Amino acid sequence: MTTPVAADSLRAKFRALEEERRVTWAPEALAININQRALLVHEHGTAAAARIVHEGDIIPAFTLPSVDGGTVSLDDLVRHGPAVLVFFRFAGCPACNLALSHYQKTLWPTLHAAGVPLVAISPQPEIALSEIVKRHSLSFPVLTDRGLALSRTLGITYTYDEASRQAAVTQGTISATINGLDNVWELPKPTILIVGPGRRVYFADISPDWMNRTESAHVLAALAAYRIESPLAALGS
Repeated sequence: MTTPVAADSLRAKFRALEEERRVTWAPEALAININQRALLVHEHGTAAAARIVHEGDIIPAFTLPSVDGGTVSLDDLVRHGPAVLVFFRFAGCPACNLALSHYQKTLWPTLHAAGVPLVAISPQPEIALSEIVKRHSLSFPVLTDRGLALSRTLGITYTYDEASRQAAVTQGTISATINGLDNVWELPKPTILIVGPGRRVYFADISPDWMNRTESAHVLAALAAYRIESPLAALGS
């Protein structure tokens, strides 16, 4: 039985994008995209997944540059309660644009009203990331994880398979434009973490398939369930 998908859900938007690609993409390009995602889902369920950040972990402190020219530290974010961290691939990724635009409309307003910080994190250099901020008038900070240092520490990165790398090179893509690294074809898997005081992870959802990401309602429900701070009781209501 097919699970119903709400018309305004993130999943519905991804399904529409997938349908558009089936019509507009060359079969070979579509196959490369689908095969890479399927491989990542398969590998995510192997022993390597044990190295991925989990609920209950204490993650290292970090301070990352923001596209607005400032910096944001995790300790500041969680000083008075939980924060939501959204890891995404890069500004030109269609699925990332759908996700961040969706979170801007369906997640950020509730979090902002409750005083819960939301930040989005990508390894892409700040200049390129500014495009996605302007495109969707994002109200939350977008940060650069230089050298993928944080994403690697959390165990949430993946490497392009050979077909995907060759396709990117053929299209004229340079790895440094998407992750700041020369000839390193590595990106974060889309991930949402809820991190509380003491830098403890209270919720972790990693999406090996970048076309299947965490719904806003799932994040709000997780925040309400943990009841880390009193304002969270109203979240998701």
